[in-house]
Amino acid sequence: MRRFKSLLEGVERKKNSRIILALDVVAENRKKIFSRSIQILDEVCEYICALKINHHLVLPLGLFNGVKRILDRAKDLELPAIMDCKANDVGSTNRIIAENYFKAGFDAIIANPFVGWEDGLQPIFEVAEKMGRGVILLVYMSHRSAWEGYGQKIYDENTGSIKPQYVVFAEKALAWKADGAIVGATYPEKISEVHAILGKDVPIYSPGVGVQGGDLERAILAGAHYLIIGRSIVEVKEPAEAARRLRDASNKIINSIDCGMNLGS
Repeated sequence: MRRFKSLLEGVERKKNSRIILALDVVAENRKKIFSRSIQILDEVCEYICALKINHHLVLPLGLFNGVKRILDRAKDLELPAIMDCKANDVGSTNRIIAENYFKAGFDAIIANPFVGWEDGLQPIFEVAEKMGRGVILLVYMSHRSAWEGYGQKIYDENTGSIKPQYVVFAEKALAWKADGAIVGATYPEKISEVHAILGKDVPIYSPGVGVQGGDLERAILAGAHYLIIGRSIVEVKEPAEAARRLRDASNKIINSIDCGMNLGS
């Protein structure tokens, strides 16, 4: 049984935060990348509910070397870790990808539904089920040209209708029982559409707040549950203060929504 969703929900409640740190540290050498990563993680741990690691760390530090040491530190801090590998290969390779990232200590990986289910992402879900980990699907990215792939119109053989690619991906996230769906905070209108499909069954993770131009309030109001934030925390002089401000700002919006719902009932 996959346990990632409940694991993250528990940390979210304990930390009173829905901020996920994208630990995308860039420095002139591996030693500084590692030391800076640990420093930032230690400074912001009380304001975040998880961390996400990308190739910024895996390539220079090595999966079972520096990255595993960072994951061990995250575990000490009771923070779940997500690997942003955007797994997107044939099934046999995807299985190896999932097994290695999970063995290194990641609690979930991000996968790209473009490759489909059979002999595509099915092995990743099988490995996640066996090892008690999570799978988050990439539904709509946060960069400017995301529309070229995720926004293209396709023919849906199941319904015989023409749909945007991201709508079909959202439907797959629901059908495949994914632990989450990525939708860029830079596209709140897409978050709203995807949220209408997923409801509370599959939480939306939104990257792109801050440097990329995504607005925290608009993303939350549209239906984003978790906010993945990197450079607005990692690249400032006081990461802890930045993380605290973002957490407090998001909680204020979330509390106002909850208050409005209570008044409405």
